[in-house]
Amino acid sequence: MVKGQKVMVVMPAYNAARTLEKTLSEIPSDIVDEVLLVDDCSKDETVAVAQKLGIPYVVHPKNRGYGGNQKTCYTEALKRGAEIVVMLHPDYQYTPKLIGAMTWLVASDEFDVVLGSRILGSGALKGGMPYWKYAANRWLTGAENVLLGMKLSEYHTGYRAFSRKVLETLPLEENSDDFVFDNQMLAQAVRFGFRIGEISCPTKYFPEASSINFKRSVIYGLGVLGTAVAYRLHVWGVKRSKIFEDGGKKLPGAVREQ
Repeated sequence: MVKGQKVMVVMPAYNAARTLEKTLSEIPSDIVDEVLLVDDCSKDETVAVAQKLGIPYVVHPKNRGYGGNQKTCYTEALKRGAEIVVMLHPDYQYTPKLIGAMTWLVASDEFDVVLGSRILGSGALKGGMPYWKYAANRWLTGAENVLLGMKLSEYHTGYRAFSRKVLETLPLEENSDDFVFDNQMLAQAVRFGFRIGEISCPTKYFPEASSINFKRSVIYGLGVLGTAVAYRLHVWGVKRSKIFEDGGKKLPGAVREQ
């Protein structure tokens, strides 16, 4: 708990058996009130490891995709009364040691969304990020900043903290169930006027860390650009998009603003 607010860590998991215990061991128990793992029909022993470690979990009977997994994560967090929600990948690619700093920035009402940026600090390549991914990250981020009117260092991190109000307000059910969900969510946060902050996060690429292949990365990149263009057209009133509409479909249990 931070400043009297319940903190919950949600972990969207797929084949994370080898890294789950290491990730859990570094989650600060003096700050985090509850941890939940959502398994997206893993083919390894992720659920068995979660059971052994005593981690509460939800299992998808069939694979719903990365975005679909997050929808379940945030729906469950809202149901369980979380006031600050941290999304942490259980593949140990992002250090849990930053949870305290990220949640404090939200709890102190400095930001509504806090991102763990691998670009701040200039350590992405040293941490093992492939050069082609780094180049794509920089190019896509530049394009997104222009189209969204922002100055973020990156939009592609999977390490994020949100206030409850963000999860209640954004029409997340309108978003893709694939990897582009992350970018749609940030574009929505911009559209709805939420404050987005960043802190520097170490980059860690290693064999057990999850990563999408080149083909999926190209599809993701096109989706990112499509989202940013859709945002700009929506704001200009040229073409409306459901994911940016006030009346868009929210998560089950989310409070609709009057």
